[in-house]
Amino acid sequence: MAARIEVKTKIKDTRAAALLARLRNLGFRKLTGLDMADVYAVDARISPARLRSAAALLANPLTETFAINAPLAPARFAFAAEIGFLPGVTDNVGATARETIADFLRKKFRVGEAVYTAQIFYFSGRLDAAEAERLAAALYNPLIQHARVKSLAQFKRDGGMGLSLPKVRLAGRARADEVNLWLVDEELVELGARGIPNPDGSRRGPMALDLESLQTIRSYFHKLRRNPTDVELETLAQTWSEHCKHTIFADPMDDINEGIFRRYIRGATEKVRQAKGKNDFCVSVFKDNSGAIDFDGEYLLTHKVETHNSPSALDPFGGAITGIVGVNRDTLGFGLGAKPVANTYGFCFADPADKTELYRDKEKSQPMLSARRILEGVVAGVNSGGNQSGIPTPQGFVCFDPRFRSKPLVFVGTVGLIPRRQAKGGEGRFLHEKKARVGDYIVMAGGRVGLDGIHGATFSSVALDKGSPATAVQIGDPITQKKMSDVLIKEARAAGLYTSITDNGAGGLSSSVGEMAKESNGCEVDLAKVPVKYPGLAPWQIWISESQERMTLSVPPAKWSEFEKLLRRRGVEATRIGRFTASGRCVVKYRQRTVLDLPLDFLHEGRPIKFLRSAAPAGGHLEFAYPAKTDFNQATLALLARPNLASFEFISRQYDHEVQAGSVVKPLQGRGRVNGDAAIFRPRLDSPRGAVLSQGIYPWYSDLDAYAMAAAAIDTAFRNAIVSGADPEKIALLDNFCWSNSRDPRRLHELKRAAQACFDLAVAYGAPFISGKDSMWNDFKGFDSKGDAVKISVPPTLLISALGLIPDVRRAVTLDLKMPGDYVYLLGETKEEMGASEYAALVGSAGGSAPKVSAGKNMALYRALAAAITEGVIASALSVNRGGLGVALVRAALAGELGVTVSLKGITGRRLRPEAALWSESQGRVLVSVSPKKAARFEKLFAGIPHARLGKVEASDILRVGDAGGATVVKLPLAALARAYRSTFKGF
Repeated sequence: MAARIEVKTKIKDTRAAALLARLRNLGFRKLTGLDMADVYAVDARISPARLRSAAALLANPLTETFAINAPLAPARFAFAAEIGFLPGVTDNVGATARETIADFLRKKFRVGEAVYTAQIFYFSGRLDAAEAERLAAALYNPLIQHARVKSLAQFKRDGGMGLSLPKVRLAGRARADEVNLWLVDEELVELGARGIPNPDGSRRGPMALDLESLQTIRSYFHKLRRNPTDVELETLAQTWSEHCKHTIFADPMDDINEGIFRRYIRGATEKVRQAKGKNDFCVSVFKDNSGAIDFDGEYLLTHKVETHNSPSALDPFGGAITGIVGVNRDTLGFGLGAKPVANTYGFCFADPADKTELYRDKEKSQPMLSARRILEGVVAGVNSGGNQSGIPTPQGFVCFDPRFRSKPLVFVGTVGLIPRRQAKGGEGRFLHEKKARVGDYIVMAGGRVGLDGIHGATFSSVALDKGSPATAVQIGDPITQKKMSDVLIKEARAAGLYTSITDNGAGGLSSSVGEMAKESNGCEVDLAKVPVKYPGLAPWQIWISESQERMTLSVPPAKWSEFEKLLRRRGVEATRIGRFTASGRCVVKYRQRTVLDLPLDFLHEGRPIKFLRSAAPAGGHLEFAYPAKTDFNQATLALLARPNLASFEFISRQYDHEVQAGSVVKPLQGRGRVNGDAAIFRPRLDSPRGAVLSQGIYPWYSDLDAYAMAAAAIDTAFRNAIVSGADPEKIALLDNFCWSNSRDPRRLHELKRAAQACFDLAVAYGAPFISGKDSMWNDFKGFDSKGDAVKISVPPTLLISALGLIPDVRRAVTLDLKMPGDYVYLLGETKEEMGASEYAALVGSAGGSAPKVSAGKNMALYRALAAAITEGVIASALSVNRGGLGVALVRAALAGELGVTVSLKGITGRRLRPEAALWSESQGRVLVSVSPKKAARFEKLFAGIPHARLGKVEASDILRVGDAGGATVVKLPLAALARAYRSTFKGF
């Protein structure tokens, strides 16, 4: 019944060549050759003749060959390793192969029939068995994959690798169970932390319910004179989780009764919108899957940025691809569905050269992946999710700190485009408004439900440790989602076939249906109707699984037939699983039995309110310690090679930013291909109006001052947008807080201070927050290589994303120097703010002050700069960010492939040491170049605003910097600067 198909290239395999180079670069110097083959295990009833026809579909007849139930191995090799997915892990290639075979053979695969994929790697060289096992370990993640290694002799004896079918076989009972909550407090705590007990004594996984929450649930069911079902308890755990309810932001803190979100984030937006009055460009904030602003009167732009940190720590590829396709669905779930038109990313990693070994358990049987594997996996995941979805990825960043070793921060965002209203087919409705109506069908569209994604929301609400569940890891399928996205946005929305839509993200159906039920005030669901990947799933698993590529919609009964037929024609599965009601309750059944019956008010508002207390950390300030002697040339080269400042072109070049054809300012700018700080694209190709994307992040500053950290992030994101040409009156912000130790009063104090900065800066800049997301438990509890317990917490981190508008993209400005003879100016004030700077990290100084933001002065500068850009006065512009003026000068010169001669003498402010003048990270500064013909107009526009002419652009290949006394402190050829800038990630 089952058969094995192997496919191998007949020409040079570039995949194998690239992998061989990477493995040798990782230290496997004995490896001299590498061959590869792809494996398809077809587990279905297919005749031999039809199987051969199917196999031919899987190989390119010009470049590949295939064999059925026979190996395609090279004549000689030392060891073979086959790597495939574990049972239940999403196999995107296998799913596509199954669909291809089904279409070609006109065969309907039965439940349980599938195609499973794997890869074989043939290693050559003087290798022993231990070395072969290490090679295999470098190629797979044991959390989601399995590996089998055979020597040449074993391979020949066995006739190849043999047939492996990673079927899911569920032995549990597909029913709902009662859960006894009449336990002592210690047992309740264990229940919340480790989950409901299984018959064999194991636990289902963390529910992230604390003692007070479980006591509240117990009291509620005591009044009903019954125990909760496991479906009810798991649902409350998902719904009340920090990940879904953002309890730390919502609950009272100190004297802030309304919570810091309502006071500082929502409060800032309300104040900004009120001040703007008729010029308010916000349309939807904090009430939908994304925020939205007016783009041009006819269309809206949406934006949402998510984090996917915990899953990416365990499976970087799966975590990252799930993050990016998930935030794409947040766009599809805005209003009645926005089209994704751009992706953004941001990665916080440990240095990939970090060799620290970490384990989730004391026995060291659960190793964490290496820093390099995490980086490579995350980058590849966002690549696959964005590129395969046909969504451009024009903008992003990477930053590095040792504290991201155990738990990276993975930020992914999506901008969407949606008409303001629909003129036909939808009764002239506003497309940003949605409402499930009483009697509408509850419809699940897209992928099927499996074990992947169980406890994803609750897993993300606790620290990562040995109990973190493997089932929380998912792998997104962008191809399935692309088909669903296209049919919904291009056809079903235009035909008015549904009244509301949201994505199945954290909490799965329990979250999406539960949230949409508030629109109609009730719902009834039959879990037996939910399409599943394999038989045997229990009701609670079906209900809370976060399996990807799914949307929940409300479809009027009169539109159901047309909706279902349309999606079926486009290869997208859609299933009725219930109805929306006006009962005020969420009722879920499975095989005629009610397994969940909860009022919506208890489900959504019944959690106990916590009263949080913060405490300021102990004071103390160290002065910045300068080195006794500074070699400025050497320091410049060393700074450029640091991971936080080095080129990450290897990411920019593999992320498609040209698809959809709207790209204007690219991720790599100038002839010298330097990473930019902002990107510009045209959401509508029939209009010169553009969108500007930028970001700001400074986790290092939180070591000194959380308020300064947040203020700098806002100032930088806002400034980066202005520098590229954005209208300063039309910039919207998004906040993503990633915190740790969030029960620690000192951490809460830092959180409150950062939120205060958000309010102050947003109001000062007139930039409203339109969306946001927080992740409060970015801690790792595990063990080091010696088996000693360790706890690693990320530094308090705030990412600020900016979405701006530029009236005419032809006025866009890039960072590269343009013409010899142009004057070089520095705008803004430079202060001795060296604390937590990149230079401080280079020289090992822990002292100094973090940069402070002078919002009033900066806003005056930004308005003047915007006016200068509009008039065409500015030739090039670059924010002075991480690394200070010294690094900004290098980036501008490298991008333009032009030399520059400047003097530090003219920098505004008190006399500074040359180290501070070059490498202070004072905010609010911009480096610009201006044609001499336009210098007079430029200086008139900046009258009364701090600015200084530093020097001019040269027709040379030398960067020269003179100190205040006239002595040359930096003199370096562009070639040396370029080598340093591109050296760090050269092997990626």
